[in-house]
Amino acid sequence: MNIEMIRAAAERLEGHARRTPLLSSPFLDELAGRQVFVKPECLQHSGSFKFRGAWSAISALAPDTRARGIIAFSSGNHAQGVAMAAAQHGTSAVIIMPADAPRQKIDNTRALGGEVVLYDRENEDRDAIGAQLAEERGLTLVKPFDNPQVIAGQGTTGLEIAQQAHALGVTRGDVLIPCGGGGLTSGTALALEAEAPGLRARPVEPEGFDDVARSLATGSIQRNEKLSGSLCDAIVTPQPGDLTFPIMHRLCGPGIAVSEDDCQRAMAAAFNRLKIVIEPGGAVALAAALFHADKVECDAVIVVASGGNVDTPVFRQALDRFG
Repeated sequence: MNIEMIRAAAERLEGHARRTPLLSSPFLDELAGRQVFVKPECLQHSGSFKFRGAWSAISALAPDTRARGIIAFSSGNHAQGVAMAAAQHGTSAVIIMPADAPRQKIDNTRALGGEVVLYDRENEDRDAIGAQLAEERGLTLVKPFDNPQVIAGQGTTGLEIAQQAHALGVTRGDVLIPCGGGGLTSGTALALEAEAPGLRARPVEPEGFDDVARSLATGSIQRNEKLSGSLCDAIVTPQPGDLTFPIMHRLCGPGIAVSEDDCQRAMAAAFNRLKIVIEPGGAVALAAALFHADKVECDAVIVVASGGNVDTPVFRQALDRFG
């Protein structure tokens, strides 16, 4: 896994992924006590950064392999990214999703052409289900984060951040990233190492599901005790990936954990001040920037708003409480 893979993924994504901007607001700066720049990957195709990794991985397959179909597992954002990228490549996609995933994400995945297979995340092993279906149907598994080409695709976010930060004169600062298994965080960290070494990637997670922060603190992979029960479903994973953790351990700053209330407050702030819609898991990094300012060291902070696929009642609740 290296910067050349990320640059190659960027070439394949050219003309297919959106180049999302860096947004700012003086009201958010005042809340945070420093400059805050938000990269709204909620505006990316399929509603999250996951499209980048899905397209990267599928486009890198040999044509005959790709034609046999793709299989993936996801709580929703990787599902939608894979379904969309597979359809655009003229191939099929089977998506294994937890039965308690947000209804909008399940419906959207089907609408984008994916065949959805639901499972009980508390009692069933999605890896085993995926392996069996892949063998039976001859499908190629595209993992949500522990796949080199997926990491490379997510790392294109970091390439854009490096270029955009340079254009703004931001050479030092923390880049706060919503983190589940670590594909976006590790890919972005690699891109920043090569293109903007003064910017440091830092993972942000929901309280009670901070396996990456604990893994970074201890130097070894830690596992979450629970696998569900968070409003931030998009970034709840059992543990960091075997490929992503060594990269994060080498390059990332300490992790930050935020409460669900903080996430909802950040969702409302993003809507009111930037006019963007962020899902709870996609809002954790903004929550850290706005409400945990003491954990950020530099004069500027860059925040990835990683996804916007939120059910209407969940979004309405955030606005009703904190809007």
